[in-house]
Amino acid sequence: MSKKPQQTDDWDRPAPFIHRVTAKPEHIDLFGHVNNAVYNTWLDECAWAHWNSFDLDPEVLAQAKRGMAVIRSESDYLQAAYVGDELDVAVWITASDGRLRAERQYQIRRVDNGKTIFRSLWKLICINLDNGRPARMSKELSHHYQVIKPED
Repeated sequence: MSKKPQQTDDWDRPAPFIHRVTAKPEHIDLFGHVNNAVYNTWLDECAWAHWNSFDLDPEVLAQAKRGMAVIRSESDYLQAAYVGDELDVAVWITASDGRLRAERQYQIRRVDNGKTIFRSLWKLICINLDNGRPARMSKELSHHYQVIKPED
């Protein structure tokens, strides 16, 4: 389940795009909590849900032969998640030059009590999907990777 951007309390930034996930048995590691790698899967799912919220044709990226690749990520694991936990994964575009580079900031909170359990920052670069080299963003990518300024 995903929601369009909204203004809510206690998020790190205003107007998050929110994608809800539930921790499942297959997400749990030998220590009894969600494995660290699963958080990155949830962030990626959230990014795609955010992209899909723009109602663009899925073939647009393929035709433009452009995509965004993570070149650096920083994550803070603040609390563990366990089987059955419902979590809201929020994302914001926090930086973009509209040409080559962009950033996505993430925050994961428990649905039941609103506690933040995870934060991450992904630095992205646009690449040519044919050769993997840096390339200028397509019109659609440039539109999607805009920093939304809160209304005063």
